[in-house]
Amino acid sequence: MTARRFVLLDRDGTLNIERHYISDPDLVELYPGAGAALRELRAKGFGLAVVTNQSGIARGLIRPDQLERVHARLAELLEAEGVTLDGIYVCPHGPDSDCDCRKPRPGLVAQAVRDFGFAPADSFVIGDKGIDIDLGRGVGAATVLVRSGYGRETEAKKLASPDHVADDLAGAAAWIAERALHP
Repeated sequence: MTARRFVLLDRDGTLNIERHYISDPDLVELYPGAGAALRELRAKGFGLAVVTNQSGIARGLIRPDQLERVHARLAELLEAEGVTLDGIYVCPHGPDSDCDCRKPRPGLVAQAVRDFGFAPADSFVIGDKGIDIDLGRGVGAATVLVRSGYGRETEAKKLASPDHVADDLAGAAAWIAERALHP
């Protein structure tokens, strides 16, 4: 039996509306259609995991317990849409840290692989920034830049070279579903 394929999602600007350093769970708001897009991916058999840099912790702008509540709210909103995530992987370090988990480094993907045993090269990475696309490229995954969050700016400034560009998570899910059927 082969391992399940995974879609690795950026959080802010991709799954939920970009709000600088979310520390209040009440500020978590899914993009319209995000739940349906993730349900479609689940129906195709994909695992779903969030990989997110959260330097607000290192910067003292958000406490770990606040981040846990934010992620609990995210899970609650997704559950209301009929979706569960397999995992949420977080880098709490700042941009100048020498950690292996800060995107675009592969540490968060490596953690997910240890937990679920999937092949990164058979996976997809969706995000709105160059670091998300660079992460995907670095682990051999197919990449999708969404135009939500910082995605339009990333595209306009040519800050990434994704395999595909989609207006939103629904467009990304449709491309992934099609590619999964016809690799």
